[in-house]
Amino acid sequence: MKKKIAQDFVFEKRNYQLMIVGLLFIAIGFVLMSGGGSDTPVVFDESIYNFRRIRVAPTLVLIGFGVEIWAILAKPSK
Repeated sequence: MKKKIAQDFVFEKRNYQLMIVGLLFIAIGFVLMSGGGSDTPVVFDESIYNFRRIRVAPTLVLIGFGVEIWAILAKPSK
């Protein structure tokens, strides 16, 4: 008498899709934060303080983390 044990996954396809979207937001945010350094340590480069690196990139990273939390906490549709 062998009984089949039903294995249910914790996440559904929708959860994984949301996780991928969140990871894309985080990756794009980190890419936007990178670069802009000076070639020599003697010369100061003002481009490190531009709007993209100070406002846009951290906002995208935070949105990505929010989407990741939402993807984890989203209830499966049963």
